[in-house]
Amino acid sequence: MTVQSSYHHTPNQLQDELQLIEAAKTDPARFAPLYNKYYKQIFNYIYQRMDCKDTAFDVTSNVFLKAISHINGYQYKGVPFSSWLYRIAHNEVMQLFRSQKNKRAVNADIGDLRNICEENEAPFFEEYIPALKKMMISLEEEELQLIEMRYFEKRPFKEIADILNITETNAKVRMHRIIEKLKKHIIKLKL
Repeated sequence: MTVQSSYHHTPNQLQDELQLIEAAKTDPARFAPLYNKYYKQIFNYIYQRMDCKDTAFDVTSNVFLKAISHINGYQYKGVPFSSWLYRIAHNEVMQLFRSQKNKRAVNADIGDLRNICEENEAPFFEEYIPALKKMMISLEEEELQLIEMRYFEKRPFKEIADILNITETNAKVRMHRIIEKLKKHIIKLKL
């Protein structure tokens, strides 16, 4: 099987990971290396989206419980196992927000907001920060997730697409629309 380098893994790392996955499929006790490798990443992804650390721990536990319960259904697609875990995490977070009608947190610092503006050739002034944060909170959940994954977590579009189960082109088009919406908001602030 030919393995392409993808995201942050070399072909050898992907092959080694595939061996861990296959071992976990035959013996759930052998899931531990995958859990240890990805627990912190998945927890941070979830915690970034909520205010309560205890809830983030609970949701993270659910992600890994679902992963180990459904490991036999996992199909290797030439990308890191983490993409599958992030997709589960995304679904768990969305389910939590739907079931509890929670308002999600937006954890952005000045550098994150400046990066969004600079990368998209929009002006950035620190006095815009409160209005930009308010605008980001008003975005649809999926729009906010795209912004977070691209600008706060620095994920490539291919990985974002894999997590959200959309095409890479679709991820880029959606991001372009969100940025245009933010640019219009920034222009209104300048007036």
